[in-house]
Amino acid sequence: MSDNHGDYIWYELLTDDAQGAAEFYADVVGLSAKESGMSEGPTYWLLSAPDGSEVAGMMELDDDMKAGGARPVWLGYVGVDDVDASAKKVEAKGGAVHVGPRDIPGVGRFAMVADPHGAPFYIMRGDSDEGSHAYSAENKKGHVGWHELGTPDIDKSLSFYEAVAGWSKGERMDMPDGPYQMFDQAGRSIGGMMDPGESFPPVWNYYWWSDGVEAAVERTKKAGGEVMFGPHEIPGGDVIMFGMDPQKAVFCVVGPR
Repeated sequence: MSDNHGDYIWYELLTDDAQGAAEFYADVVGLSAKESGMSEGPTYWLLSAPDGSEVAGMMELDDDMKAGGARPVWLGYVGVDDVDASAKKVEAKGGAVHVGPRDIPGVGRFAMVADPHGAPFYIMRGDSDEGSHAYSAENKKGHVGWHELGTPDIDKSLSFYEAVAGWSKGERMDMPDGPYQMFDQAGRSIGGMMDPGESFPPVWNYYWWSDGVEAAVERTKKAGGEVMFGPHEIPGGDVIMFGMDPQKAVFCVVGPR
């Protein structure tokens, strides 16, 4: 997971039913799951796209995590040059550090943090010289292709991530429900920010590439998930869908209708 500062390098599902989630995402998104073989801590699963690339991990919430308020959710890992320095910058810019910097032997160093509005994410510096293939700007099934932050203050959030991740302000579009602010990494748009309103807490959503969103909608329903929004066409001709898996973790898909 050796990449540029500010790149998305990994994604992770926290769930209360790993086996059920593995079956659901295999059916709906095309991810295949296997146990990582890590000997310490709770069982960690590795999720791979149809092309064989490992793109995400999965961990089952234990009782202590649930007692601390943890719930099923997708989280993203942002690569940084120095985890300790970045964690300090998170706090200096109004964010919080929930899990302080620590090492995963043979994998890298990470911390779990949150932005000033409470949206959680990870920062990480991997040990490997091999780059991550989790994110794809192209329509590659089973890879994340877009990142979207729901926030009550777009400008403040953008300023925070500019400082912590090095992202830059991209194109801003006026939408019926308010502005949609895209952000760039290394000269390429990788996501957007919007205010979803008071009904939704500040959170990151990750869009998985699909080869047919309408079919993914039907598979979501048949597999016990819930379709919250969509299929909905977006500028450029692709179609999106917001869904909720049977364990109540929100996920999104994007691709052709």
